[in-house]
Amino acid sequence: MTMPAEERLGLDIKRAEQELIAAKSAAVKAAGLTVPQYAALFALSGAPGISAAALARACLVTPQAMNVVLKNLGERGLVERSPHPWHRNVLETRLTDPGRTALAAADERAVAIERRIAREFTDGERELLRSLLGRAVTAIRDCGTS
Repeated sequence: MTMPAEERLGLDIKRAEQELIAAKSAAVKAAGLTVPQYAALFALSGAPGISAAALARACLVTPQAMNVVLKNLGERGLVERSPHPWHRNVLETRLTDPGRTALAAADERAVAIERRIAREFTDGERELLRSLLGRAVTAIRDCGTS
């Protein structure tokens, strides 16, 4: 059971993802960050005190990968971690002032990329694209249950 290359959407989705990651890598590198570090700082800005496990879920990485990211960010003074007041085995993670500064510099450049993408579509097309990608995700997830 074969499928011609021109009918395979996976390659198109992967190409778009790789272009986005390459562009964002270059953009956030100017602020001294990697894409995973930027993603972690961005998620932390909206959820101060989040645990590493919850942060990993928010950033779509494994807890082990997030621990490496947080270790590097902590060593650079961009985040601080402290025990949760009630759950001593859980460390809360928060941005530091230098972390907020690095995030702002990286986010300005990342937002420029997002705006360039958005300008290529009308409001309706952006909503349609989100819907179509959501359906693709659902179809991919369903592949494992069929």
